Amino acid sequence: MCKDCKKPYYISTAIAYTSGKPHIGNTYEIVLADAIARYKREQGYDVYFQTGTDEHGQKIELKAKDAGVTPKEFVDQVAGEIRRIWDLMDTSYDKFIRTTDSYHEKQVQKIFKKLYDQGEIYKGYYEGLYCTPCESFWTPSQVVDGKCPDCGRPVQPAKEEAYFFRMSKYAQKLIDYINEHPEFIQPVSRKNEMMNNFLLPGLQDLCVSRTSFTWGIPVEFDPKHVTYVWLDALTNYITGIGYNCDGESDPKFEKYWPADLHLIGKDIIRFHTIYWPIFLMALGLPLPKQVFGHPWLLQGDGKMSKSKGNVLYADTLVDFFGVDAVRYFVLHEMPFENDGVITWELMVERMNSDLANILGNLVNRTVSMTNKYFGGIVENRNVCEEVDEDLKKVVLETAAKTDEKMNRLRVADAISEIFNIFRRSNKYIDETMPWTLAKDEAKKDRLATVLYNLTESIAIGASLLYSFMPSTSEKILAQLGTEKRSLKEMDTFGLYPNGNRVVEKPEILFARMDIKEVLEKVEAMKSQESAKSGNPESNAAGASQEANKAAQDGAESGSGNGAEDGMDVEKKPEITYDDFSKLQFQIGEIVKCEEVPKSKKLLCSQVKIGSETRQILSGIKAWYKPEDMVGRRVMVVTNLKPAKLAGMMSEGMILCAEDDEGNLSLMVPEKKIKSGSEVR
Repeated sequence: MCKDCKKPYYISTAIAYTSGKPHIGNTYEIVLADAIARYKREQGYDVYFQTGTDEHGQKIELKAKDAGVTPKEFVDQVAGEIRRIWDLMDTSYDKFIRTTDSYHEKQVQKIFKKLYDQGEIYKGYYEGLYCTPCESFWTPSQVVDGKCPDCGRPVQPAKEEAYFFRMSKYAQKLIDYINEHPEFIQPVSRKNEMMNNFLLPGLQDLCVSRTSFTWGIPVEFDPKHVTYVWLDALTNYITGIGYNCDGESDPKFEKYWPADLHLIGKDIIRFHTIYWPIFLMALGLPLPKQVFGHPWLLQGDGKMSKSKGNVLYADTLVDFFGVDAVRYFVLHEMPFENDGVITWELMVERMNSDLANILGNLVNRTVSMTNKYFGGIVENRNVCEEVDEDLKKVVLETAAKTDEKMNRLRVADAISEIFNIFRRSNKYIDETMPWTLAKDEAKKDRLATVLYNLTESIAIGASLLYSFMPSTSEKILAQLGTEKRSLKEMDTFGLYPNGNRVVEKPEILFARMDIKEVLEKVEAMKSQESAKSGNPESNAAGASQEANKAAQDGAESGSGNGAEDGMDVEKKPEITYDDFSKLQFQIGEIVKCEEVPKSKKLLCSQVKIGSETRQILSGIKAWYKPEDMVGRRVMVVTNLKPAKLAGMMSEGMILCAEDDEGNLSLMVPEKKIKSGSEVR
């Protein structure tokens, strides 16, 4: 643990590329980083946790062109979606940097100029093979069957004027550094790969500018060139904490650099352990202390890709299982070094066995028995037996074991250690049989002691669980009527306040799921998505349905021949333009909709309005099914004061038209328009 309280600790993820919505494999990295960051805070470190988005490059320029928007409009939308998912997964980052941030762009230009003035960068001419998705150049000897050795996609001949970085100048210096710092690249297999495949065979100078596209940071002294994406993207780790190339860096940079941990996917290990260290050497800056290349999270049938149709998204999984269940799965199922696998069947199995049974049922039984036998009062009456000592031993050893695993970044193993507390507690119930003790008045003190031991064990386990499943940890501790323990308090058994009270009615933490029902819902979801994918604009969920519905609504509203007769309504008092201007109307996209359990009229919609998502309740259940709402763009009043309906908060109003028979019709835009657009 951290002996020097508040010692700085800087952790970063790779910045996500804004080519599209991140899938669960991408999302795994931010959840993993969050678990490490939270645990380091628990250890007493002053943690700075940075993530963000990589937003320049030819691929972005082409995608924006295909979408009919500017590159900045394209990355703004995708960056907003990435941040939404990071927030959905309850990640506690301190900084979300975007490479289109003006301060970052300015420093990249300064860094480029400094390296050029030092003679590290020179102008030349490039002719080779280029992989657009990877933003990487390759020589003919490096490609495999005419395809990129990294991603396996075709490469194209490229020939253009470019600036080059003298990468080869620093090769031996980096080799020596890696040999002298065995902890620098982890796991060891990644280090061996970099040394044997790239460094020892010899490094070529690196192309660091392009002229064949314009979406990038211009080279200040030669603006027809834009900075190559890796020199741009990698420097986020220092610009995000206030590095200034002129020598007047923010105190935050002096405090947190060098980074303690760069957490990245194994597919970009080369850029972070060869290019990035050499850039830093050229700038005269210390290298990060460690780069950890984590494995991939694979679907059951291989690496996730849209072309395979096997992509899983975090928000989809959260809809089925909840945030903490998804966090548990991706953290627990990923080995330290080898790829992990995710399937619907495995998710349901873990939900039922680990979360609902081992953890949820344990908490529920303990709280329920405490209420049943002692009116909710937990009291240690110190009637001990030998079996108690084994339980206490397992519980008290867990913190140290968890600490050892986390210090080696073996997060899955750390979670397993914590769940050993819950497994041992369940076994303790079987061994002590509280229901049998309750039948004998003479054993009431023993029964009280057993329930105290269970409550204390769960309290310690839930406190350790906080870094990995924060919401679940808080819920458990709330049910026990106690607060989270610090790691320093984990070596003492018996800190739960004697005579404390648990909640009267325990909350079900995780409900068991039927695999057949889940798979049926998944198939229905896939069918719906498949139907949508026929529309060229299907990247926005439900675009084809929305277009058809808009056309239908337009015909029914009298926009063409054969319109129905109109109707009159009772007139309201006149208002001024000032009155009208107080209302704000915007276009929102419904991304999720479900019935409100306690209401016969209400639907609860999650409505994306620009970069934010709001929950809005509407009395339209008689006219629209939840599944018919998803993907629609609707008119929303966005500046209404939030109100509570059927026990749920509503943060706006979806507008509908109502005829003289009481039929409702959503007000939808005539043609596709961005969510967040203002209605005037």
